[in-house]
Amino acid sequence: MPKQEVSAGGLVVRGGKVLMVQVEDLQGEIVWTFPKGLLEPGEDSRRAALREVEEETGWSCRIQAPLLTARYRFQRNGRSVSKRVRWYRMQPVKKVGSRDAAEIRAVRWSALAAAARAVRYPSDLALLEAFRKKGVR
Repeated sequence: MPKQEVSAGGLVVRGGKVLMVQVEDLQGEIVWTFPKGLLEPGEDSRRAALREVEEETGWSCRIQAPLLTARYRFQRNGRSVSKRVRWYRMQPVKKVGSRDAAEIRAVRWSALAAAARAVRYPSDLALLEAFRKKGVR
């Protein structure tokens, strides 16, 4: 039976660009993705998404709308993990800090086309596609 994990994150949009984070994946490779993280005990997905975006990027944001719930599986330390991530479209409110240097290598704003070329995870491409289909920039 796979371990169950629940995360939440944000697709932060400003002026036709999205906020991305650069991290090291489980194989030690450097990848661009979007800010997200596990829910803490007693926390709902909206609160977790806002907290994770701020912790990872230094941006305080406002949720505009739910975008997508992604589900996928992966291996961590030889164990199967079944993950569910609730994604929200967000608007940046204020830069209140800096990136989490222990977890995040870099943060950048990217045009949608550049973001689609930069991401490697199928769930990130699905997130960008869900955003495009909503027709809101």
